[in-house]
Amino acid sequence: PNAAVFGQKDYQQWRIMERLVNQFALPLHIVGVPTCRAEDGLALSSRNAYLSPSERAQAVQLSAQLRHMAQAIRAGRTDLGALEAQATQTLNDQGWKVDYVSVRRRGDLLPPAPGEALAGACVVLAAARMGQTRLIDNLEV
Repeated sequence: PNAAVFGQKDYQQWRIMERLVNQFALPLHIVGVPTCRAEDGLALSSRNAYLSPSERAQAVQLSAQLRHMAQAIRAGRTDLGALEAQATQTLNDQGWKVDYVSVRRRGDLLPPAPGEALAGACVVLAAARMGQTRLIDNLEV
């Protein structure tokens, strides 16, 4: 069968392509490949080469905030707006320019409904600039 491979680092792109293929019944199989990470947790990307040494050292904080949010959700926290705001504020305080930090349902990328089960069904997504470099990352919860 025909297949198209998408890195899960670009989570939204991967899921949108998956949905389009299903919606239009295209003879194509969409394959998501897990994000590769450095030992310190930073998602590997060609954009990382644009980071200065000090920015690279700070860049790991993006994935650290996603892990913190995922742990909180797995522990039963449901106040997603507060988690998103806290992560955004923490990153901004560390010199980031945050575009978004958001919790979404995996399948359709919509916000979870109140009372909806979160663990095992959501993804935490983020995009932010460190210096001139825009980094994206995500973590399934």
